Amino acid sequence: MVTPGNTVVALPGIMTTSDLSGYQARVQAPTYVRYRGLDIYSMAPPSSSGSTVGEALNILSGYDLSAEPRATALFHYLEASRLAYADRNAYVGDPRYVSVPLSGLLSPAFAATRRCLIGNQALVSPLAPGHPYPPYQGCQTQAAPQATSSEGLHTNNIVTTDKWGNIVAYTNTINFFGGSGETVPGYGFLLNNEMTDFDFAPSSPGAYDPNLPAGGKQPRSSMGPVIALRDGTPVFSVGAAGGSTIITTILQIILNHVDFGMSLPAALAAPRVSQTNSATSLAEPAFYNSALAQQLTSQFGEKFTESTGRYSPLITTRATRRRCSSSVAGATKPSPNPSASAAAAHSW
Repeated sequence: MVTPGNTVVALPGIMTTSDLSGYQARVQAPTYVRYRGLDIYSMAPPSSSGSTVGEALNILSGYDLSAEPRATALFHYLEASRLAYADRNAYVGDPRYVSVPLSGLLSPAFAATRRCLIGNQALVSPLAPGHPYPPYQGCQTQAAPQATSSEGLHTNNIVTTDKWGNIVAYTNTINFFGGSGETVPGYGFLLNNEMTDFDFAPSSPGAYDPNLPAGGKQPRSSMGPVIALRDGTPVFSVGAAGGSTIITTILQIILNHVDFGMSLPAALAAPRVSQTNSATSLAEPAFYNSALAQQLTSQFGEKFTESTGRYSPLITTRATRRRCSSSVAGATKPSPNPSASAAAAHSW
């Protein structure tokens, strides 16, 4: 779409008004795992965050991170992320077009077969995926490594709560900075370029890839707003921007808050590092230059690349925490519309 009178040469598109009128937003059940007594709900495929964060949390549930030296705990975090991303790239796509083994990816039994691959030294990426189908085979990988997909960074996350304790976690995106760079004439909003979230070729000729493009298919994303409940009461919610690093950002914030005892603001502000089944982990400057990073390299063989530039993918998050005290008694009051309460807390 080009504003009348514009001299920019534009390639004709193939989208029609019938494509727009035929689009329907689908309401899906969220992903679910239990971690340290919390019920963790997130976004289901074709988003990959709920399954990947959930798998990583299941892997990490086998370690007492709060009792470990911080470098050891972060080593376990990086390796759990590496393994979960290998499975993400191999299995997650639009479930209307490919079979996504979601129950296997979120199974604690499957996580155990991935956890046992973690030793005392960093694994070498790209790793091959596991086999998330029962009966789960211990400490085995299969097939060939999957290519890591890239995603844009122009994403927002909004978290809000009301006096009845309902929580909405909402992530929206137009992908790259400025999306497609095209504004709809007369309406003033930018078009996205989410098609770039597809893998336009498999990792090797003939290899299976669940994220290849097809007509009507949605590309895999990493959006992953999380709502955490304890005994049915919302405790906190978190979401992030950052393309494929959304997943590790959310995961690291959960660990900072739940395992390391940081306040939620401190958990968000802590320097971040992201491992996406890549040869090196992407680290914020404050982490890259830290003593912890040096220890992770010297003791565990981890490798890091510094994230630089104005639009670092690791910098933007949003979160809220319910203050379950007498000053906010409404946090535990029933909603005047129980069905709306359940929808707000459990699906988006």
